[in-house]
Parts: sequence; structure tokens; C-alpha cells
Amino acid sequence: MQNKIIVGYDGSSWSDDALAWALEEAEHTGDPVELVHADEWPILAPAASMAPSPTLSPELYVERIIESTLDRAVETAHTTHPLVPVTTTTVRAHAATALIDRSRQARLLVLGGRGHSAVAGLFGSVSAAVTAHAHCPVVVVRGAQPAPGPVVAGIDDTDAAPAMLVFAAEQASARKAPLHVIHAWPPVTGIWAETPMATGTVTAREREPFDTEVTVIRDTYPNLRVQADAVVEHPAAALTRASDGAQLLVVGSRGRGAVRGMLLGSVSQHLLRHSACPVAVVHDSLAKS
Repeated sequence: MQNKIIVGYDGSSWSDDALAWALEEAEHTGDPVELVHADEWPILAPAASMAPSPTLSPELYVERIIESTLDRAVETAHTTHPLVPVTTTTVRAHAATALIDRSRQARLLVLGGRGHSAVAGLFGSVSAAVTAHAHCPVVVVRGAQPAPGPVVAGIDDTDAAPAMLVFAAEQASARKAPLHVIHAWPPVTGIWAETPMATGTVTAREREPFDTEVTVIRDTYPNLRVQADAVVEHPAAALTRASDGAQLLVVGSRGRGAVRGMLLGSVSQHLLRHSACPVAVVHDSLAKS
């Protein structure tokens, strides 16, 4: 089923935030929600064999904890959003591997801004891997639910821009919110210090592709309020500031180096840590699918 929303769920307050966001999204779209829990016990069992054993066998003990955690989450979801179908899946694998694989069957994957794992500090590697390799857009929910502000899309001149803009426009339309599109060019230094870019302006030639993409969105979504800003500022700084008061910040991810998608861009990494609102990462591969 390609229209489902998958939530990476581990029972933490951060994954509860992710579930709450996903349920709101599902209520608007009619999509079912699937909670995916990665059971890493079989992977970690050799290291844990030295610890004192509980009354139940360790494997059964872990399974019962996971089951009760997921049952509580489903019960809460049915109370707050009774019309949203919610199912659960437990996968015996590392969290990143499980979520990337399940993303093939999803329209959207939602993660908490933090989470816990049996391996200390694993969240950073999990979130980086999932946002870089997922087969669908990924939303990382940060902090409390956002105020009813705009949906912000930070674009550049890469192949990811069209897919990002469509995703952002659809999100804004569904929320009846304005769309704020930002293209930020880093300040010019060195031998180019006397050019117009160094004075804080963007030339018409530089912004022409940006204006064309925004025009397509305005024509496609005539009822959507669109604000478009082309600025000379480091993209991470401009988008972090724009995230304050926004409902959602949409950015792109593209691969660098020999293996496409191996690394998440530095701007996206910064925003996943510092954005004041949830961040959606959309891949350039989605523009070509």
C-alpha cells in the first residue's frame, strides 16, 4: 500500500510527537498509519547475555514490552483520531534498516526529533541514514506542534527542487496555509567581492530558474498564496530563521560522492538539528520517478 503513513515508533515522547503529527496528517488525507518498531534485541543479545536475566526469557521479555508499548500507542490513537486506521509492525533489524525498507511501501515516513535505542547515541545515525536513503519523503517532527504559520520550502537549482515544491504546495493547500518559497545564495567573497551578489542582491539571470519554478506552482495551485524570496544569505541561516513560526519546513536531499544518497546535505543536516518546526526531506529521485 503506497498511500500509508509510516511512523518510526519506540515509545519515547519524541515518537509520540511523531505519531501525533502523522495522525493529524492522516486525518486530512485519509491515509492509514502504520507504527513500525525495530526490535534490535536479536542483534544486541550477545552483548546483553552478561546481564542478570529477568524472570521471562530475555527475548520474550522484550517482545512483551514492545507489544504493550505499541498497544498503548494504538489505544491512544483510536481515542484522539477514531477515524484513522492504525496498525503496528515489529521488524527484527536495526532501526535505520527497518525504516528504510518499510519506506518503499509508504507515501510518507515520520520520525521524532529524538528517540531512544538500545544503542546509545544511535538516533543521530538512524535519522541521518533514514532521511538520506528513504524511498519516500521523510518528516522529522521537532518540538511542540507548530503554530498555524506558513509552509516554508527552501529550494536550490538541483533536480530536487520540482518535487520539493510540489510536496510543499500540496502540504500548504491541505492545511489552507500560505507557501513561502526561499532560494538563498551564499554570500560571495574573494575575487567576486565587487559583484552584485556581494552587495546582497540577486541578479535577474541568477533568479530566472527560481522565478520559473514558482510561476509553475502559482499556475498549478491558483488558490494558494505564494510568497517567493530570493536572498543572499547562507541557506542554513535563512531557513532556520524562516522556520520560526512555520508549520513545516520542506528541504531537499541529494547524494554526494561515488554513492548517490550516501550523505545528507549539510544544510539539511543543520535544519534537522536546529529548525523550530517539523522538517520534511524530499529526495531528487522522487522528481524522476
